[in-house]
Amino acid sequence: MIATLALEAGRTVSHDELTEELWPGELLGNPRNALQAHATRIRRMFGRSAGRSRPPLLLRAVYNGYVLDVPRERVDGNRFLNLTARASAVLSSAPERALELLQSGLALWHGPALLDTRTGQRCRGAAALLEERRLSAWEDLVSARLFLGDERQAVAELQRLVATHPTRERLCELLMFALYRAGRQAEALERFHETRRRLDEELGVQPGRQLQRLYGEILSQDRALESLHAILAGRREYKAAV
Repeated sequence: MIATLALEAGRTVSHDELTEELWPGELLGNPRNALQAHATRIRRMFGRSAGRSRPPLLLRAVYNGYVLDVPRERVDGNRFLNLTARASAVLSSAPERALELLQSGLALWHGPALLDTRTGQRCRGAAALLEERRLSAWEDLVSARLFLGDERQAVAELQRLVATHPTRERLCELLMFALYRAGRQAEALERFHETRRRLDEELGVQPGRQLQRLYGEILSQDRALESLHAILAGRREYKAAV
């Protein structure tokens, strides 16, 4: 219930919406009593955790539902989205600032998005969005490192990310690019073949046009790869696809 209300901080979530989110597909004898019992427990919890350093969290009952009466920026998910959006806007013009913003945003994460709250459609959809934005933030972060000439750290972070998401082509592209920029051309080409194999075995598809183009450019040591604009070109294409 807290997660559902936090996703709409400052706005009313109706009794019907809350009931469907908390007990999807179930027929409750008196859902409003069940919600009221939850609200009572939440208020007690807020009271115990209240400190002097910040105003208390307020759960208000209104005519047709409940409101978590807090500014939207106090919700970590919203702070993360704001920080990463600001970073994306300055990635190429101010990569140092973008890196700071992305690190601040990613530091807000302490596990999977909305853990143990994904029974309802609203939380499930929000969790999927936040997880996708987290991966995009990591992609922007390693891109910022490449803009700053830190190929070594970019490669280390990308290897970890690709191990977890081996069929995410944008991560594989960035790793190939970073390896090539670090003077590891053979490893960059091997990464392409490994990605192609995983895509074929797990999804039954071939690498996309962007990844295949990069493979050809690395194979021929295309001078275009000397420019960091190659990072932005790939980023624009993937963002457009999403």
